[in-house]
Amino acid sequence: MAYKINAECISCGSCATICPVKAISEGSSLYVISDECIECSACVAVCPVGAILAP
Repeated sequence: MAYKINAECISCGSCATICPVKAISEGSSLYVISDECIECSACVAVCPVGAILAP
C-alpha cells in the first residue's frame, strides 16, 4: 500500500521532485501518490508540512 498525502498538503511539489519512481503527481487540489509507490519514504523527509502519511 502506498503512502498517502493528506489535506495539509500545500502543493509545493517537493515530494514529486524527490520521488525516485515518479509516483507523485499534482492532483486537482493537492498532490497524490499512485500505486507505483515503493514506500522508500524519501517524500516524507522533504515535506515541509508533514502531509505525507505512512501506509
